[in-house]
Amino acid sequence: MNKTFDRSLSLVLVAVCSVFIFESTKMLKGSFGSTIGPGMLPMVLAVVLAILSLINFYQTFRVKNSGEKSEKLQYKRFLILLGTSILYCLLLEPLGYVISTFLFLIIAFQVMEKGKIIYSLIFSAVISIGVYFVYVDVMKGTLPGLPVWLGF
Repeated sequence: MNKTFDRSLSLVLVAVCSVFIFESTKMLKGSFGSTIGPGMLPMVLAVVLAILSLINFYQTFRVKNSGEKSEKLQYKRFLILLGTSILYCLLLEPLGYVISTFLFLIIAFQVMEKGKIIYSLIFSAVISIGVYFVYVDVMKGTLPGLPVWLGF
């Protein structure tokens, strides 16, 4: 754990979340037949990330300094996740939310912890389908559905 990095990143994330929250309030008008606006999901995610960042910031002061070791930064993992995130954004409309999120989560889980492919498949499916169901069916929001070429 690099306390300076964690503190700095936490503050940067809180600032970015503040911008997301502010900008998402401009999108709160319902559209596309949805009872909740398109800004609700980004706002909720920004609030959650801001809270987690503040917790991380607080935790850096609570942890004792136990001979802080220099950790090797994992650039390969970072670049794979960055590339996967960009690809996810590009494929969200053509593949739909469920398929693109499922693929993104499988890759992300495998990058973070290799092996346990069955758990990755199960968790990816449950999360992508579960979030889609809750957001679209329960909250009456809109997300890109399945691609047209699948026949659904």
